[in-house]
Amino acid sequence: MIRWQREKESQKIRPNVSSLIWSAIGAAAAIGLALWLVAGEDSPFLLASLGGSTVFLFALTDAEAAQPRALFGGHLGGALIGILCFQLFGDGLWVSVAAVVLTMAFMVAARAIHPPAGANPLFMVHHHAAFSAVLFPVGLGVMVLFMIALVWSRLRPGGVYPTQWW
Repeated sequence: MIRWQREKESQKIRPNVSSLIWSAIGAAAAIGLALWLVAGEDSPFLLASLGGSTVFLFALTDAEAAQPRALFGGHLGGALIGILCFQLFGDGLWVSVAAVVLTMAFMVAARAIHPPAGANPLFMVHHHAAFSAVLFPVGLGVMVLFMIALVWSRLRPGGVYPTQWW
């Protein structure tokens, strides 16, 4: 959503201030609502990956990693892989390593690369997450970010998110 403009004198690229402010307000609303809805006393670290997703959705809107396939696929796939690894093998260091590597391979194979979601398997293994964590808090948190980004981009003249659905 942040529009960039080229300064004539030095040819440096800098963000358009009004676009930056618009994106910052949208990002604050999105992450604030997401954390308010899904953050429990035991889950602040579980939701850290949502902060990175907020940057993609409100500052790097056109990036492939910000599109719905990558956003949902990366988060839900990474969370599910982390939970499966924990459920099958426990919470050893090697399990965390395997969960991250499997998540990376999944995101590449599914063309759903969303870098912040690479943290989800670590959180799932570390917190001994149940399968329900895929829907709550991860799924709900991602859905809130997505819905606000979708609406917010349409309120700004010329804004369009997502640039591709699938």
